[in-house]
Amino acid sequence: MDIRPADKSVFDLLSLGDCMVRFSPSGHGRIEFAPVLEVSVGGGEYNVAYACARLGLRAGFISRLPDNSLAHIVRNHARAGAVDLSNVVWVPYDGVGRADRVGLNFTEVGTGPRASVTLYDRGHSAASHMKPGDIDFQALFARGVRWLHTGGIFTALSPTSAQTVLAALEAGRKNGVITSYDLNFRSSLWTSQEAQKATRDLVQHITVLIGNEEDFEKILGFKAEGTSEGYRDLSIESYKKMVERVVKAYPNLQVIGTTLREVKTGLLNHWGAMIYCAGKFYQSRSYEDLEIEDRVGGGDGFVSGLAYGFLTGLPPQEIVEFAAAHGALLQSTRGDTSQVSLEEVTHVMRGGSARIRR
Repeated sequence: MDIRPADKSVFDLLSLGDCMVRFSPSGHGRIEFAPVLEVSVGGGEYNVAYACARLGLRAGFISRLPDNSLAHIVRNHARAGAVDLSNVVWVPYDGVGRADRVGLNFTEVGTGPRASVTLYDRGHSAASHMKPGDIDFQALFARGVRWLHTGGIFTALSPTSAQTVLAALEAGRKNGVITSYDLNFRSSLWTSQEAQKATRDLVQHITVLIGNEEDFEKILGFKAEGTSEGYRDLSIESYKKMVERVVKAYPNLQVIGTTLREVKTGLLNHWGAMIYCAGKFYQSRSYEDLEIEDRVGGGDGFVSGLAYGFLTGLPPQEIVEFAAAHGALLQSTRGDTSQVSLEEVTHVMRGGSARIRR
């Protein structure tokens, strides 16, 4: 891909989206019986910016937040991770949250046959009220931005957030910005019909598209043949054929990526990743029986690793190995956001073991 040089840019990556405050019972407890809840932050788009900043890139977050203590949790977390917030629109808080509020999510970390569960409480969030005119994307990207990331979760929040995504992608394309979009279908946010209608206008402005077989079927209407009910079994060859159909329909797409996850138990998964780039497929090593502390955010770890790989000039096979290793490591800690270092990712992608280091 033709990526803007780093020395001619202010930002390596900007993410556009929402960020919530997350509450979780300790360990593998249930929400309804929890006397204490752990507090953290996360959101599909925010997680990518945060991880890229931890890896050493100049990353920032574009959003809309109310000026209150809950939003300050997000602000403090971003500042600690060196995420630029100069493009966050701060709005007054009305004291109740009727106009604008911080979205919340309550997440149980599953174990054994019990799956992890996320309960959203994000209606009427400040980010969902974002409008195209809130940010001058043309002026922002003209300053020098190498990569813009956003996705289907933010697009699904409201008609105006979808319009904001379209405005950002259009401005990014016009200014030579690489644009990535994680399809990220969430049935709790919209229907397949609503997703397809909203996404149809976006795809022509996207450079890098991320999604699994369910995402492509529910959001773009492309089905991988032979996929089982519930998407439990997937033929890699069927997925590849589907990707080839997608690229034929949308020739502007230069890269398509997906994670390869097989869930054995709540804390034991097979894990890997694959990308399509320049007419070829590249697949990572398989992490068999990957022990998981918290699976939420694993896909965002893959996306941020993918962006890092391209922005630092790695060849495609190393990019998919780096992205898969980053996603695997991200799932070794609690919470949505990355707690791993560049050194750790490099160590694992090169086949390093978990032997204690002293």
